[in-house]
Amino acid sequence: MPQFVPIIEARNQLTKFPEQLQRETGSQAVAVTRRGKPVLAILPWELYESIVETLEILGDEQMVRALRLGIREVAGGKGIAWERARKKLAG
Repeated sequence: MPQFVPIIEARNQLTKFPEQLQRETGSQAVAVTRRGKPVLAILPWELYESIVETLEILGDEQMVRALRLGIREVAGGKGIAWERARKKLAG
């Protein structure tokens, strides 16, 4: 759940948000509000990148099909353990 901060207060605290978000494990974002309504989100860069990557995957029909196939295969017991896969990839 994001922390809600008025825009005036956010401007004064901007440089403190990175440490605050890192310190507070339950809060992944800060919602900046204007007149009580959210207008901006401040979030860690890693979270932003993961959201963008997820949107790119979900926007690519081929990747979504491959993801669904992989999920079905794992659910059907056709997956392999990470250690075995890593050894196989290492050659």
